[in-house]
Parts: sequence; structure tokens; C-alpha cells
Amino acid sequence: MAGGSRGSGAYRGLRGILHKDHIVAPEGFNRWLVPPASIAIHLCIGSVYAWSVFNPALSRQLGVVAPAAEDWSLGAVVWIFSVAIVFLGLSAAFAGKWLEQVGPRMVGVVAALLWGGGFIVGSAGIATHQLWLLYLGYGVLGGCGLGLGYVSPVSTLIRWFPDRRGMATGMAIMGFGGGAMIAAPLKGWLLNLFERAPAYLGPREAVATVTEGGRLFAETASGRLEVVIASAAQAAELPGGGEAGVYVVGTGDTGAAATFLVLGVAYLVVMTIAAFSYRVPREGWTPEGWQPKPVASGMITQKNVHIDQALKTPQFWKLWVMLCFNVTAGIGVIGVAKTMMSDIYGTTMPWIVTGAFASTYVLMISVFNMLGRFFWASASDYIGRKLTYATFFLLGTILYLSIPFFATAGAANPSILYLAGFYIATMIIFSMYGGGFATIPAYLADMFGTMHVGGIHGRLLTAWSTAGVLGPLAITSLRQMSVGNAIEDLAAKVDPEVFRAAFGAPVAQLQELVAAKTVTIAKLMEIAPPGTVDPTPGLYNTTMYCMAALLVVAFFANLAIRPVRERHHHNEPELAAVPVE
Repeated sequence: MAGGSRGSGAYRGLRGILHKDHIVAPEGFNRWLVPPASIAIHLCIGSVYAWSVFNPALSRQLGVVAPAAEDWSLGAVVWIFSVAIVFLGLSAAFAGKWLEQVGPRMVGVVAALLWGGGFIVGSAGIATHQLWLLYLGYGVLGGCGLGLGYVSPVSTLIRWFPDRRGMATGMAIMGFGGGAMIAAPLKGWLLNLFERAPAYLGPREAVATVTEGGRLFAETASGRLEVVIASAAQAAELPGGGEAGVYVVGTGDTGAAATFLVLGVAYLVVMTIAAFSYRVPREGWTPEGWQPKPVASGMITQKNVHIDQALKTPQFWKLWVMLCFNVTAGIGVIGVAKTMMSDIYGTTMPWIVTGAFASTYVLMISVFNMLGRFFWASASDYIGRKLTYATFFLLGTILYLSIPFFATAGAANPSILYLAGFYIATMIIFSMYGGGFATIPAYLADMFGTMHVGGIHGRLLTAWSTAGVLGPLAITSLRQMSVGNAIEDLAAKVDPEVFRAAFGAPVAQLQELVAAKTVTIAKLMEIAPPGTVDPTPGLYNTTMYCMAALLVVAFFANLAIRPVRERHHHNEPELAAVPVE
């Protein structure tokens, strides 16, 4: 009995700190003190959108200055981001009911432990070069932290701001889009701070090398060492600069492991403090002087639909398709944004599209993603959710179709006008991508009422999980297919003897050389006949056409949205406690 009493007391103590019953705001509480907490948590978890900053470092962790044969491929690294998004959606779906039971503070604290701890586990994976640990830490644990942190403020802010649902969800989710705005330069700074250059053996022509199994080795006095050959541009990115030539694999450090560790500790602390700032309104609370507006549109319900019943409505699944396809179209591009900018314009306008320019591009994606969340969600309060999404899909289709034009035209005739067109098109796309996330909770509240919107929103985020697989899968597989075709075409144009002299192996071993990263499009272009057109700018054209097609489907799903039928509503008095517009 004594033991049971102690256990009960401990549970009551935990509830007293974290449970929603004990964080009800007192009379006169300023509701504007709640949004900063949600924005702080979303700024931390929103750093996931700056994942592409890690791509170069993780894909050359052993070679450092250039990818080595045992380094992780870009596809393997991009999939870590995908796994995190999958577990974001899954954890949000399962946490929906739990959130309604325990409140945002408890969910926020658990999110902090998972997201920060995921980075720490990922750091161990990078340090030991165990890819599965990086998937477990950042992908699984971190992804669950993403989901819990994402849903924790949504229903709370909708209840604090019944007069401005769209604005409230825009505030709740704005930080997620802006996370990369802070994280991109911070991650870049930390990577540079902890980076250590590998051992330099000398210029390429001064070091005897041999190719075996697609790998490159150098014969030295201390024995045979695996090496990579760095161009002048690659060597210049080393700390303090470097010289073109031969570098020893495994003797340097990209700084990724230390960066993950520092970020994990920082996110854990910040998110925990923010979670303790959450408060919930007392039952029946409304803003002073506010009265629910008369329903001017049948698209806004005055009743509530239970979380389980919502899944039985066609409205839920149409909204699911809309969110899934909108996210699929944007998320794959975000995951490789820096790489895409460099691939498309780095070869045609290298005097403008430098590494710093590409990093700034990632930063601007975050800026427009964040601003779009607040702008479009707030605008939806005035023009309606359905019209807002129709704008996303119509305009988005046009913009996705414009990207291949800007890429192809820029390759044929390098001009800043084509680069500017590409830049503006993608920024608008990312603003609507973020706007789709921020507006969907208000759309759900319009359809199903406010009582269970947090849980329903969590289950709808499984669409994000699906998109987290479809988007990167589409863009990486289609890009890899385009790369493979381009390499074969270029290799067929190169003189066989010139090929052998450049790579130390015959054209017959092309696939082995490609797998070992010895042969790339850039290296083939160096020995290709004069007048050969670089295929790099067109690597993403097919992907963009596919993304545009998805938005067309989403447009018709939105067009088919109708009010929820009366038979799905619940009329219990307690379910009508929270007023609606």
C-alpha cells in the first residue's frame, strides 16, 4: 500500500508540472504570451528544412574535400530527411488524442527530449560512420520529436484566438517555416568551425596513383593509401583554403558530428523552456468583447465532429490528398534545394552561383516558407480556405512548369534574367508550400469544428509522412535516372584513350567508376569534345513536370470539398463548449 501511495504521489507531482488541468491560465492572462512559446518550439524543429545544408558534409564525411568510395551517397543522406518526415506524421497521428488529454506542455517537453536526443544519437552515428544510428537518431527519434512539437500548439492557439483562426494557425506554424532561416547559417557556421582538412600529399601530377575496383590509391613511403583528388574549387572550400591535388581519405573531419551534438543540446534546452510557457484557456473563455460571427458560408460549421468520426468523412480524405500532393511537390525540392541550384546554374553561371549564393538560396526558402505561412493563413480569414487552396494549386502548377523553361533557357543562353525567373518562381512556390501547412488546421476547424481539431490535424499529418517518402523518392530517383543517362551519353562521346588516361580504367568499367564516384558529369565534361552541351541544368525537368501534375489532381480534390453532413456531427453539450465563427 505504501508503495502504491508513493507511486500515486509521484504521478500527481508530474501532473502538477505538466498536465493541462494545472496550466489553465488565470483571470486576466494575456493570450499574446502563448504564441512566442509555440514559435520558439517551431523554430527549433523547423531546422529540419535546412537539412540540405548537411548534404555536402555527410556525403563526403570520409573524403572531406571530395566524396570517397565509402562515403554515403546523396540518395542515402536525403532519405534520412524523409524518414524524419515519415515519423513526424506517424507520431502526430498517434499523439492527437494524447494531446487533447494531457495538454501542450507535456507534449512539448517530450518533443524536446526526442528532437534534442535525436541529434545527439545522430552525432554518435556520424562519428562512428554508422548510417543506421543517424537514421535512428535524427530520422526516428528526431522525427517523433518533430511530430509532437508540431501539433502541440495548434489546437491551443485556435482556442486562444477563435476570432482569427487562420492567423492563429499561421502564428503556430510560422516558426516551423522560419526554422531554417536561423538554422541554415548556424549549421554552416558550426560546420566550418569544427571542420578539419585532410592530409595533403601533393599536386595530382606529383603523386603516383592507381585505380582498383573503382577506388583511387596512392603509393607512398608508408604504404598504399586511399585518396581523393580535389579540384581547385573544392580545395578552396577547406578551412583556410587549400591546394588542388591529392588528399588522404579518413584523415580529416567535416565537423558534422560536433555540429549535431551542439545543436542537440541547444534544442533540448530551448524547447523545454518554451514548453513550460504554455497555458490553456479556461472552459468557456472568449476574447473580451468578441462575439461569434454569423455563419456566412456553409463551409464553416457551428458543430463538432469527433476525431474518429472525421476519418469516415470524404472531406477528411480530400483534404488528405490536397495536403499530401502539395507537400510532395515542395518537400522533395526543399530536401535538395542547395544541390539543385548548384546543378542547374552552377555550371552555366559560376560567377554568380557560388557556394555562398546557394546557401543564401536555402536561407531565402526558409524566409518565404515562414512568411507564406503567416500571410496565406491570415489571408484565408478573408477570402476563405477553399479559394486560398485553389490559388495554391493553379498558380503552383504554372510555376512548376516554368522551372524547366528557366533551366533550359539559362543553359543555352546564360542570363541573370533566367536565374531571376527561377529564383522568383521557387520563392512563390515555397511561400504557398508553407501557406498550405498553416492554413490546413483552420480548414479542418471550418469542416469539423474546434473541439477535436488538434487530434484530427495530427491524423491528417500522415499525408505529410506519405509525402516525405514520395517527394524525395521522386526527385532522387528521377534525378539519378537523368544522371545515369547523361553520363552514358557523355562517355560515348569521349575518346576511349582520353577516358582511360583521365580515370585509369577503360570505358567498359564505367559503372564501377560511377559507383565509386570516380566518374561524374563534371569530370566527363572536362574531357568531352569541344561544343558538348552540359546536361546538368536539365536534370530536374522531368521531376518538375510530375510535381505540376500532382497539383492538378489536388486542385480538383479541393474543388470537390463540400460541408460535412449533419449525421457526422456530435451535439453533446460538452462538445459545443468552444465557440466557433
